[in-house]
Amino acid sequence: MPVAPLALEVHALRKTFGNVVAVDGLDLEVQAGECFGLLGPNGAGKTTTIEICEGLQEPDSGDVLILGQRWSSDERALRERLGVQLQETQFSEKVTVEETITLFRSFFRRGPVVDEIIRLVQLDEKRGARVGTLSGGQKQRLSVACALAGDPELLFLDEPTTGLDPQSRRQLWDLVERLRASGRSIVLTTHYMDEAERLCDRVAIVDHGKVIAIDTPRGLIRALGAEQVVEVELAEGAAVPSGLFDTTAGVLGSRIDGPLWTLQVSAAHEAVPAVLRTLESAQLSLTELRTHTPTLEDVFVSLTGRHLREQ
Repeated sequence: MPVAPLALEVHALRKTFGNVVAVDGLDLEVQAGECFGLLGPNGAGKTTTIEICEGLQEPDSGDVLILGQRWSSDERALRERLGVQLQETQFSEKVTVEETITLFRSFFRRGPVVDEIIRLVQLDEKRGARVGTLSGGQKQRLSVACALAGDPELLFLDEPTTGLDPQSRRQLWDLVERLRASGRSIVLTTHYMDEAERLCDRVAIVDHGKVIAIDTPRGLIRALGAEQVVEVELAEGAAVPSGLFDTTAGVLGSRIDGPLWTLQVSAAHEAVPAVLRTLESAQLSLTELRTHTPTLEDVFVSLTGRHLREQ
């Protein structure tokens, strides 16, 4: 049997803006039917990568293959096969939801009827409302609706929940999960760890224009080798010896950020008493102690030494 082409192949992609390197030799492969996440802080190169894949920007070098085709030779065919939800979309605010979706549907030779799209994104009650009266979450669902107008095989979602309230974020997550369940290929960029863990089959962590790790969310977390993370906050201004927890039983790795120590531990119930004994021996005052299971945030900090949301 012939092997189905990958949904997306990116090889040695590079893009600069003046002296700024936005994408620096990036490689990706997205399987057909998976929801693939690009996770990284603002400025990591996620949006530039996506815009090159969407045909909105030209790379300086590298190769991009989308659904087995290239923009240089198959532009018209690719426009019919892709759905694109940009980080920011400006719609005419005096046009209704139904009119907006009808307009976008007219751009494609095939696709679902407008009523079906409206039902899918749960905007039935707003179909006659002017776009300018919609909430932020409703506008984002409208943006996704327009991206679905041509029944795309591959859907690009660029930070779809940025700036939304928690309820609107969950509504968008539910929509993405329904799209994923339908077998559609999705590429999603985000700087929210919980979003990537919930929605994505695999995640590439991007920093400074490079992929620094790629796996399933659980695979990336398991690679830390830690069962739990212990956060120890000390009194401000305390004189802390270097390598304070290097020999503490159960501590696999540590990082200090001001008064806060983040410790990767094998088992919290064994490590916490040992940590407290270390602090007592060093005559250091503890102001707060927290434990949690490792997350993609912990993976990012371990790889880069920075938090995901740092600017």
